[in-house]
Amino acid sequence: MGLDIYLQANNQQEPDADELDLFDQHSLSRTFCNLMCRRNVVDGEPELDQIGRLTGVDITPLYNMENYPSDEVLEMELEHAEDDEEREEILQRAEADKAQLDGNLEVVTSLIDQLLTKLPQLEDLPSRLNDHGYDTLRDKSYFADFTQDPGDGYIRNNFGQDLRNFRRFLTHAQQQGSTTLYFMYG
Repeated sequence: MGLDIYLQANNQQEPDADELDLFDQHSLSRTFCNLMCRRNVVDGEPELDQIGRLTGVDITPLYNMENYPSDEVLEMELEHAEDDEEREEILQRAEADKAQLDGNLEVVTSLIDQLLTKLPQLEDLPSRLNDHGYDTLRDKSYFADFTQDPGDGYIRNNFGQDLRNFRRFLTHAQQQGSTTLYFMYG
């Protein structure tokens, strides 16, 4: 067992029978989840920030996608609030977090498109990244062969495959009329 990351959209609909294979096309690997969490693990510049610096792409919108309050977390926080004032503060913070992400589809799509364009141009990305002596991402394989899809859509994906899955999700979300994207962990 481990922590996974899921792409979510504000107008997301349950897949119908014709769309059941979307999991493999839209999933992000557990390694991508670990990549997103690296800033809380390593001392120094995490790999995602290094990728942003190497490509000249501002990756902040990806980190911002972690700030969307899920209903489950919000409910838990409200249950543990000591009084009505604290409950109101929790609700106001949740609304502010949601508002910060409101309409982020275009920004996130641009960011992913830039990474998909610029990363294949970087030679030997794995050797350019500093894992700070803590290689939980399998840097040599995860960041290698960017244009190849070695995984099954979730297991053994590399960074390129995760970004292409991310891009397919963005297209699907836009087709469903979504405007806001966020991550859920579980």
